[in-house]
Amino acid sequence: MTSALLNIIWFLPVLTIAVAFLIPKQQVQTLKLFHAVSALANVVLCVFFTIIVFIASNDAAQTATYELIPNLIPLQFITDISWFPALNIRYIVGADPLSIVLCVLASIIVFTGILMSWNVERPKEFFAMIQILGAGVFGVFLSFDLFLFMVFYEVESLAMYLMIAGWGTGRKDYCGKKLTLTLALGSAMALIVVIAMYFEGGINSWDIRQLANIQFSENFQMWAFPLLFMGFAVSSSLFPFHNWSPDGHSAAPTAVSMFAAGVMMKMGCYACLRVAMYLMPEGAAFWLPYIVILVIFNVVAAAFIAIRQRDLKYIIAYSSIAHLGLIFLGLCAANLISIKGASLQMISHGFLTGLFFACIGMIYGRTHTRMVDEMGGLLKVIPLISVAFIIAGFTGLGLPGLSGFAAELPIFIGSLRADSFIVQVVAVLAVLSITTTAVYVLQATNKMLNGPLNQKFANLPSTTTPEKIVLGFYFVCLFGMGLFPSYLSKFLDASLVPIFNNIAR
Repeated sequence: MTSALLNIIWFLPVLTIAVAFLIPKQQVQTLKLFHAVSALANVVLCVFFTIIVFIASNDAAQTATYELIPNLIPLQFITDISWFPALNIRYIVGADPLSIVLCVLASIIVFTGILMSWNVERPKEFFAMIQILGAGVFGVFLSFDLFLFMVFYEVESLAMYLMIAGWGTGRKDYCGKKLTLTLALGSAMALIVVIAMYFEGGINSWDIRQLANIQFSENFQMWAFPLLFMGFAVSSSLFPFHNWSPDGHSAAPTAVSMFAAGVMMKMGCYACLRVAMYLMPEGAAFWLPYIVILVIFNVVAAAFIAIRQRDLKYIIAYSSIAHLGLIFLGLCAANLISIKGASLQMISHGFLTGLFFACIGMIYGRTHTRMVDEMGGLLKVIPLISVAFIIAGFTGLGLPGLSGFAAELPIFIGSLRADSFIVQVVAVLAVLSITTTAVYVLQATNKMLNGPLNQKFANLPSTTTPEKIVLGFYFVCLFGMGLFPSYLSKFLDASLVPIFNNIAR
């Protein structure tokens, strides 16, 4: 029964769409409340499973289960059904600590994204698209059959284009196509290797758990790993496939920016770790010390580019590219501490960018501008939103007590302890780039919130109840993770130790 309940996490958004289309268009408030309640129910469901998995993981840690069977994924609530027997494609869904925590992140982003879209035009279609995005990413995090994994993975880019083209601003058609075509290129690269792995494995299986026990030939891993890793890394804006992100965010509606930066970009990092590194350890050992060179652009150059921007969305988009670079730095260092830091950064940055883009949406909805030079003194008229933006900025800076510090510290420690000299050099550059981060965060914050108040903004509306709920969710997540990081860190061990053991074998 519990295993069947886990499937509701990805199926509930689909069911919500079907039921919502029966609600007459005239009953707009009913439609909005229905989608919001459904999304909140999924938050509760994901948290419920997280608690169960947490308890089970503690029991496993006490009996050293993942040490007795070194590369065993501690998968729970498994549903394993034959789907396409001719190719032995199976519907395999389950949860482990890493996947279920990422589902919690995604559910909160979907819920808060709906609240941030309360006054959107054509709400029936818009909310349906948000639910499709949610279903796709839930499916990615819960799937353990590679073919099923790729099916859910492909859902995201098409839905993103439809939402940007339909509800975006500015050069929305161009930016939407740019995003979709770039992500499609990455998906094609990854799909080539996934199909090749099925035939190369020789076991007639797409099951990630079974493929982890296959020793793929060194020649195969040498060409397959970089293609697979970079294919997934496209959606996480690793240089040189980063340029879709700033343009995509600039044209996207608020909820889509929250989802793209908060969840979709983590989907690529998750796939790099769960699929590429886990299944092809020899390829990872050879290529990661060279892939880390690409990270220099993310952690150094992107931060300098952010300083030059004046549009808030472009500032946060380049900030996201820099912070995603830290995740890839942790992955490339490939030791347990750095991988743990990278996983924590996936979660922390998801909440961070969710809050950032939510604040930008609230500010734009009142001022009708995203240009920091046109603002000033907003702290006087919208203090709660201003404080929320400051908290997001401090999280990005890695201030102790917030989630950014808990995530970035193990990345830096693990990377400086890496065996590769190149990784150590990039780690030093990443640490130094914190200064650059401080410049663009404090510069934008100061211009927006301090100084004389622009009289055009003297009577801005106060924060609404849905907006307060959104801010409250992110405050709890950022401070909770920052003040009590050990609980989440230990929880993730059950997922990360088996992955590391397979990488290090």
